[in-house]
Amino acid sequence: MTATPANLLDFDLEGLAAFCETLGEKRFRAVQLFRWIHQKGESDFERMSDLAKSLREKLKGAAQVQGLQPISQQESADGTIKWLFDVGGGDGIEAVYIPEDDRATLCISSQAGCAVGCRFCSTGHQGFSRNLTTGEIVAQLWFAEHLLRKRLGTSERVISNVVMMGMGEPLQNYAALVPALRTMLHDHGYGLSRRRLTVSTSGVVPMMDRLGQDCPVALAVSLHAPNDALRDQLVPLNRKYPLAELLDACNRYLAFAPRDFITFEYCMLDGVNDQPEHAAQLVEYVRHHAGRGVSCKLNLIPFNPFPASGLLRSPQPRVQAFAKMLSDAGIVTTVRKTRGDDIAAACGQLAGDVKDRTRVGERIARQRTITLHPAQPRHAPAPADSAAKGD
Repeated sequence: MTATPANLLDFDLEGLAAFCETLGEKRFRAVQLFRWIHQKGESDFERMSDLAKSLREKLKGAAQVQGLQPISQQESADGTIKWLFDVGGGDGIEAVYIPEDDRATLCISSQAGCAVGCRFCSTGHQGFSRNLTTGEIVAQLWFAEHLLRKRLGTSERVISNVVMMGMGEPLQNYAALVPALRTMLHDHGYGLSRRRLTVSTSGVVPMMDRLGQDCPVALAVSLHAPNDALRDQLVPLNRKYPLAELLDACNRYLAFAPRDFITFEYCMLDGVNDQPEHAAQLVEYVRHHAGRGVSCKLNLIPFNPFPASGLLRSPQPRVQAFAKMLSDAGIVTTVRKTRGDDIAAACGQLAGDVKDRTRVGERIARQRTITLHPAQPRHAPAPADSAAKGD
């Protein structure tokens, strides 16, 4: 029985070097091959002109560069592009390109669906099918980067920032995630800065600690509530890793992070988490947790409604008032500009098409019967005179 050729997108440079060794080739051949694949977007070994002919012959039988097949491409009036990719087995995933004046960001998926089941996220309502491979994660960048170069008529890098904020919880697919990050960071790959490569997590505390040791990049944490009782309802993972544990993990991560702050994502939900008392609780946690607070930036996100959520977007004046309370307390606060919502490419809207294996739809339907309301913190904040880090 003939072995399936290895997909070279599955390997970071160290993995590719090890693969080349199995073919009897030196490490410098892996570097050449890595650059052809990632810097030049080449998948045909015959066109890799500086590879020895003998190596090209070996690769033909043992390896391939297998990208993802786009099912559809949608373009927003604001320039945002969303791709739906077929990952087999009836599953589809989405990636989003967001051009701005000073950067170009690609939002990448890490799973087909998501098992976390956040109340306000359409991906979570869809359920979970499977983890993506390293190659499937990298293939989204490989496809978008080289398609956009051709479209723009340039050989220079187009995508300056990558955020693991697409479908899925990246830290629940850790083994595939880290080699993908290393490929994106490597100078022979995409050469991204650690500050411009962001992993977004709903708070998988043990994996946050591992990421800090293995491959520290910028970190965004989906916070969305200022107390445990409310966060338990919005982000079910909070029941396993409550706020105090999560904020402790954030402070541990900061010792290794390329930035001196964690980004906290906070989706503004009408009448649920957007009241003045919520802002006050948030200030207490962020400034005084464990007597020192957490060095952070708050990113307030307008909710992108979808029918199954049963939730509404906070009115803009309330968002601005909430942001002012945080800013007045000395917390760097931004309100995210919604991009791509006309093609369902905005935050929380990525849905793809997955075969749910977790029956998450049933769980969320039960969850919707819970009345969301302001709640008191399960863990009382520290006294207001505690010193906050960075003040």
